[in-house]
Amino acid sequence: MDSEEYAPTASNSITARLAIENKPGMLAEVTSTIGKHGGNIGAIDIVRARDSVLVRDITINARSDDHARTIITHLGDLKGVRVVDVSDRTFLLHLGGKIEVSSKVPLRTRDQLSMAYTPGVARVCEAIYDRPDDAHRLTIKSNTVAVVSDGTAVLGMGDIGPEAAIPVMEGKAQLLKEFAGVNGFPICLDTTDVDEIVETVARMAPVFGAINLEDISAPRCFEIEDRLRERLDIPVFHDDQHGTAVVAVAALINALKIVNKTPEALKVVLVGIGAAGTAVTHMLQNMGIENIIGVDRQGAVTRDRTDLNKAKRAYAAQTNPHNLSGSLSEVMTDADVFIGLSGPNVIDVDDLHRMADDPIVFAMANPEPEIRPEKAYPHVAVMATGRSDYPNQINNVLCFPGMFKGALACRATDITDGMKLAAAYAVADTIDDASRTADYIVPSVFDKAVVDRVAEAVEAAAQEEGVARTRS
Repeated sequence: MDSEEYAPTASNSITARLAIENKPGMLAEVTSTIGKHGGNIGAIDIVRARDSVLVRDITINARSDDHARTIITHLGDLKGVRVVDVSDRTFLLHLGGKIEVSSKVPLRTRDQLSMAYTPGVARVCEAIYDRPDDAHRLTIKSNTVAVVSDGTAVLGMGDIGPEAAIPVMEGKAQLLKEFAGVNGFPICLDTTDVDEIVETVARMAPVFGAINLEDISAPRCFEIEDRLRERLDIPVFHDDQHGTAVVAVAALINALKIVNKTPEALKVVLVGIGAAGTAVTHMLQNMGIENIIGVDRQGAVTRDRTDLNKAKRAYAAQTNPHNLSGSLSEVMTDADVFIGLSGPNVIDVDDLHRMADDPIVFAMANPEPEIRPEKAYPHVAVMATGRSDYPNQINNVLCFPGMFKGALACRATDITDGMKLAAAYAVADTIDDASRTADYIVPSVFDKAVVDRVAEAVEAAAQEEGVARTRS
């Protein structure tokens, strides 16, 4: 889909410093040029004023880097306007990184230093040596998560390597801190070998209270998570799988209330049988949905297909109870729910017309969904995407900060299916019956109630399932 169809956003914003001839009408000419070429204007600030020239900083939201360059070119072509400088606001935000390590206690006196470090620290080390569990009480371990990636499946960019993955892992750590008060540290590994990743994470685990696996390609991510969960006594959570699943299920819980349907009666078609698709399917089954048909590039995933890898053979064995075959369009017939975790424009309006009455469509591919909301809205009862510029964004940040906060609070040894389902219902229940509408089935990521609700629900489920070591 052409990026021209998308609205300008802050993620592609620039600040243009312009020297503008100081005479009536010049600023209006500048702003009209920006608007004419599709830019949205934010702040306009005067940097300095002289008799003949005004130097202004103008913030402009664009659709893409190319779009921003086009706007600047047209501004530079204006008589009486000189482009002094252009800065990318997103790059400025990342200068020097987005997170830092800070001290919780002051070190201003000799006494403070002697307690925080030598000789006083030795007594704390000896106490932990005698009682290793005291590391949870006396160190950063109690509230710290390792955010681990090998850079092989980063957002929509794919295998970009460990260095290029650092900004995303920093972002996850920043979200943990800002939303849940949990310390996160980015760890990007220079290996894609499953054995090496497992061994590396296991050896550094003593510092951390939990492990968040992130942006590791399928099917390797399944084995890495399974082996680490078996080896470690702290929670291991692959957010791409389970965070996505929790929020998608939360959205579906509320969508079903809009259309007055029950999980047991649904036919669900899911496109994209990767890490997230597999986890979403598993959670849908846990909430009582039996008729789930997975679809890949070759069509419906059936038990008699001979081209499936190990992961898809396992998926086929647990889904598609009627072993329905055919193309995506064919299996969309009478579907109540479509869930997309694949790529852009894989369904069209004709496919929506094949669905059952009051269809629910979650087109979650980012940045371009499986069908544009503008096309789908007239033909569906509920629409959700993975994008922040449409209603009902299915965003992992609604899950993982609260998930880790709750798991760390009770020193959970694992994150169970019950904890994930409890988190989904906690996210869904943040929206009360009076507020719920077709355009509001997912709470805002800035709703401060979400993290605490999820944390409380996760901790309660951990206690109930016997994986909690303490009570908060």
